[in-house]
Amino acid sequence: MNGAESLVKTLLGGGVDVCFSNPGTSEMHFVAALDRIPGMRCVLGLQENIVTGAADGYWRIAGKPACTLLHCGPGLANGLAGLHDARRARSGIVNIVGDQAVYHRPFDAPLTADTEGWARGVSAWTRTSTRSEDVGADAATAIQAARTSPGQIATLILPSDSSWNEGGVVAEALPVPAAPVADPHAVKQVARILREKRGVLLLLGGLALTEGAQKQAHRIAAATGCRLLAEGSNARTQRGQGRLPLDRVPYVVDQALAALADVQNLVLVNAKEPIGFFGYPGKPSRLYPADAAVHVLTRNEQDAEAALAALADELGAPAAAIPSAGRRPEAPRGALSPEGLARAVAALMPEGAIIVDESVTYGRGFFPETVAAPAHDWLQNCGGAIGYGIPVAVGAAIAGGGRRVIGLQADGSAMYTVQGLWTQARERLPVTTVLLSNRKYQILLGEYQNVGANPGRTAMDMLDLGNPDIGWVQLANSMGVEAAQATTLEALGDLMAQSFSRPGPFLIELMI
Repeated sequence: MNGAESLVKTLLGGGVDVCFSNPGTSEMHFVAALDRIPGMRCVLGLQENIVTGAADGYWRIAGKPACTLLHCGPGLANGLAGLHDARRARSGIVNIVGDQAVYHRPFDAPLTADTEGWARGVSAWTRTSTRSEDVGADAATAIQAARTSPGQIATLILPSDSSWNEGGVVAEALPVPAAPVADPHAVKQVARILREKRGVLLLLGGLALTEGAQKQAHRIAAATGCRLLAEGSNARTQRGQGRLPLDRVPYVVDQALAALADVQNLVLVNAKEPIGFFGYPGKPSRLYPADAAVHVLTRNEQDAEAALAALADELGAPAAAIPSAGRRPEAPRGALSPEGLARAVAALMPEGAIIVDESVTYGRGFFPETVAAPAHDWLQNCGGAIGYGIPVAVGAAIAGGGRRVIGLQADGSAMYTVQGLWTQARERLPVTTVLLSNRKYQILLGEYQNVGANPGRTAMDMLDLGNPDIGWVQLANSMGVEAAQATTLEALGDLMAQSFSRPGPFLIELMI
């Protein structure tokens, strides 16, 4: 058995049975092993950010890691933006990167790079397997690291001779540590704050946004009157009927400062202190009052649902039914608007849909309009590296087992990873992409003004996508994805409904 074969068998034994790949010469023995050993679903991405982003989306829905297959240092570099977003989303990925043979590295061939150094910036665990005998054991450790709460990127670098040399050994799966429980003293301290203090906000993030954790948070809020809010960007929020109608910390600094102005005691539940996405002249980095006290109930790796249940019990909070979100909206009619798009999604999405949101500026008000939708998952970009939407939709669809994925996708961001449409078509994934076509980097127009500047002709040219216009229908068709254009809410609704009844992907260019 060679090293590559031991790697594949160890991955499968550890529950890793999906591989998102863009291989090269150094990875051919791994590719051959995948060909010989059944059990691994191999999904090809035409650019490495498709691969890394898909692995991110897969973890968010499946709750277990996929592996990637990247080609040497430059292939890793191409996928770093997706890995950055995945790290911020706390997604578990076994990130496999091929490399030069150990004996070949001293010759400084063109693809030789500091692969391990580049990987460390996005990885919680990094190792290079220099001997075929070690590959299986290293892979088992990588799986364990990736699955450690709340999820981590584990990068295993595989020199090509470690793949082709004989001596590989299959390693048994290693135990995964349970998510740590909250400190009982922290639970008692937060209970005291809730009993005695005013202006208490429980800020929920990460695993605190599951349905079970939300129910416990609602018990606490119903008993104490504290506020509940979600972080601004979240890897996965369970929303819709039967879940809490949580709002988020606003993106825009002035709006966030106003929303948090009355906070005197900030309790973090798997969340970070709210800070601005960027620094702006004359505006604070912290989005909450400087004199507010900050308390930590749980860190992001701890079991949020158990901690919230313990806190509710400590308070003697009775069971509390989640309030009704009201009637599901009807499909809207008339001119396009952000609110109209949100209502259309809420009115038409099937039960159990997965929303992958990279709507950027157009979608900042989507949450209030979609609280009465059927139960669904909402996935957001946690790292800010644009182009996350299409690849994450790929991984989420593969993990979803037939659930409809709806991508709310800005056009400028989509061009970073447009190749993912080809993968959607190749795999016949149930993804409906609503492409928000305003033909400009709208977010940057706002940011230009936020930093105190007014765009002139040169600046406007650098923020414009309309010279020439991008033909999204033709572009999607060229990659095997059916597509059509919509200019009204009625047309949007008709196309969405049609797409939901089809097994494969569909793209709607929404002219906003």
